[in-house]
Amino acid sequence: MTETIGIKPWLRAAETQAVMTALMVAGGVDCARFVGGCVRNTLTGHPVADIDIATTLTPDEVIKALETAGLKAVPTGVEHGTVTAVCKGKPFEVTTLRRDVETDGRRAVVAFTTDWSEDAQRRDFRLNALYADIKGRLFDPTGHGIEDAKAGRIVFVGDPDTRIAEDALRILRFFRFLAWYGRGEPDAVALAACERMKDRIGQLSAERISKELLKLLGADDPRPALRLMATTGVLTQALPQAQGLARFERLVGIETEQLFQCDPLLRLAALLPDDPQVGLSVAQALRLSNAERDRLVAALGQTPRMVSWMSPREARRAVYRLGAGTFCDRALLAWAASERPAATVQWRALLPMAQTWPRPTFPITGEEVMAAGVPRGPLVGAVMREVEDWWIDQDFIDDKLSLVEQLKAVAQGMVY
Repeated sequence: MTETIGIKPWLRAAETQAVMTALMVAGGVDCARFVGGCVRNTLTGHPVADIDIATTLTPDEVIKALETAGLKAVPTGVEHGTVTAVCKGKPFEVTTLRRDVETDGRRAVVAFTTDWSEDAQRRDFRLNALYADIKGRLFDPTGHGIEDAKAGRIVFVGDPDTRIAEDALRILRFFRFLAWYGRGEPDAVALAACERMKDRIGQLSAERISKELLKLLGADDPRPALRLMATTGVLTQALPQAQGLARFERLVGIETEQLFQCDPLLRLAALLPDDPQVGLSVAQALRLSNAERDRLVAALGQTPRMVSWMSPREARRAVYRLGAGTFCDRALLAWAASERPAATVQWRALLPMAQTWPRPTFPITGEEVMAAGVPRGPLVGAVMREVEDWWIDQDFIDDKLSLVEQLKAVAQGMVY
């Protein structure tokens, strides 16, 4: 009996049906199958986000088939056989069956084929070399993909050294898939190959390492995978600045057991020392976005010092100085670094306070400072900063008269 994934909502969606129908009209009912993540995730009970389709049609034939059906065709990677089909704004990656002709560890020269088994042999792991047709019927060319997916085994297709030699990113992908789908003991042959060939990670572009690392850190519980990365030396290759796993492991525990959240960038910060310069160098090395860079650098700052017993007044000062986002990042990192489990309640109380406290706006303007007798120029800023420090020390006093009196006193002291 042929195994099936059933007719799931993503499969019966009108957009999915339209794209598959367009391909099958052009090449026959057996010319197109779903592949990879959508099949794997359905089998493992994970959400399906992206839908990839493999086809025996060439890229030119795919484009013609889509356009004939009134669908948009975007040649996103035709040299590797990939065309993006767009139906009602939803994208589908449609890729011609391929076999590798030449690889250098980073990129491959491919030739198109009509052999589904040949296409499966060039994929990374057996649970990713699964196909399903429009009726949900499964095809498992390696003979082990279905059982691997159900058992949580991450096993390379064929020889691991060959797969890694084709693309060194597969080392990081091995640990990422362990974090997301793995159960039980990891495949010893695969793990040994990753350790043996870890130096090849240096061949990869920063963007590819960054993307894979953040995906790995985005798993619900990546701690076992990170431990294996550390013991095999793979973590040092991918993230040389990593200082250890203790704070990282406690942060993941806090997120999963206390806060029910998952923050890959903060988990990355937890692996690093509290040094903004290290954060900056990591952000640059991994080609993080400007927003990610700024957040990482700010999270790894050391002042003001975060402690669980901060008074509400001290916490408000810190939130005002840092902003709620940075305050929460530093508080979580400090909580994870703390070895005082009894302080959990205090740490948890700091976070909603920071997120809900209406941060006030300093009510004194530069015009008011000059009206108090301070000449235009750098002295205006100096006076404002001193008055602001007093205002913060007074716990953001809502008394304009007192502020004006303090302004006059500071202005008089600085000008005369």
